[in-house]
Amino acid sequence: MANYNLTIFSWILFLVCMAFSRSSNAAYYNVVSSGARADGKTDSTQAFLKAWRLACNSIRPATIYVPLGTFLLKPVVFTGPCKSRIVFKLAGTLVAPSDYWSYGNSEYWILFIKVTRVSVFGGILDAKGAGYWACRRAGRSCPVGSRSISFLWSSNVVVSGLTSINSQTIHISLYHCNYVVLRNLKIRAPSSSPNTDGIHVQSSTGVTISSSTIITGDDCISIGEGSKNLWIERVACGPGHGISIGSLGAYANEGGVENVTVTSSFFSRTQNGVRIKSWARPSNGYVKNIAFRNIIMKNVDNPIIIDQKYCPSAKGCPNQSSGVKISQVTYNNIKGTSASQIAINFICSSSNPCKGIRLQDIKLSYNKNSTATASSCTNAGGISNGVVIPRSCLRII
Repeated sequence: MANYNLTIFSWILFLVCMAFSRSSNAAYYNVVSSGARADGKTDSTQAFLKAWRLACNSIRPATIYVPLGTFLLKPVVFTGPCKSRIVFKLAGTLVAPSDYWSYGNSEYWILFIKVTRVSVFGGILDAKGAGYWACRRAGRSCPVGSRSISFLWSSNVVVSGLTSINSQTIHISLYHCNYVVLRNLKIRAPSSSPNTDGIHVQSSTGVTISSSTIITGDDCISIGEGSKNLWIERVACGPGHGISIGSLGAYANEGGVENVTVTSSFFSRTQNGVRIKSWARPSNGYVKNIAFRNIIMKNVDNPIIIDQKYCPSAKGCPNQSSGVKISQVTYNNIKGTSASQIAINFICSSSNPCKGIRLQDIKLSYNKNSTATASSCTNAGGISNGVVIPRSCLRII
């Protein structure tokens, strides 16, 4: 036993020494040393880029440190590949320009492109989107709007402990990324803010989203075409439009969405709970192997919904049928209250009916009065197990 304890102690000592060794060998860049000013007024964009270039060219693991204070940052692109790991450690707040026209037609405020082994820890992003939303609501000529923080063509990325408020459009977006962890996030925008999705994932593989709170004017999480192997857990969503796969089928040729799990999550006062949506037009897209489980709904308008007649502008899709094929979707242990009487609503394609839907242990009550909830099925096939309230309307197809 003594030798065993000594061995454990030796390993602990070894790991501690290695940690100190890594720490002492790491490169460290404070953005203030590169010229950034923490007054919220001075443009610090070039200082951040200088720190990035130093870190990116370092052969040692590097840390870029943003101290306490408020730093004004204009649209910026951090480009890789870099020579080693980089950690962005944010103690302060990054603010965007109040003049939304200063973005030009850039769709991005903070963009990482072609990076690998990059981590972002802590910090607050304030995109000051209110002026842009007012422009949109007034129907004036407005720029396209910018996402707050985005990763394109990147891999092995971690974003942890970040707070994002008042994005012009999407708060966090991933395009063509592999192996990304998003955790302990706080995302905030008013429920009236247009198209302010919390997190958007598209054409990406191996994404984990966990332990986060999202309040937005659009989807808390939206999953676009070509996304595979996503794990979403312990997310508190609402107000907002729920967690959505889609919209899909906007184009005739699209990648499919598969192997997505949403679990141990909570929805409050959202327009939708768990939703799959596709445009009512021809497409070779698909959705398969999806699991929604261990979910609580509180006053949700559409707790469980598939909508394959999605056509908000009534242009380019009326009287057409969705080509997106939906199969093997499981709903298990979903409970709570519905703000509408139709708590389960499957509106599937007439040309490509939904197949392999499974309902198990569902209990959704109508919160308005004692009227029982109901389910509605159009071109939807599958089975139910256990107690399912409202009663399943699925049929064998």
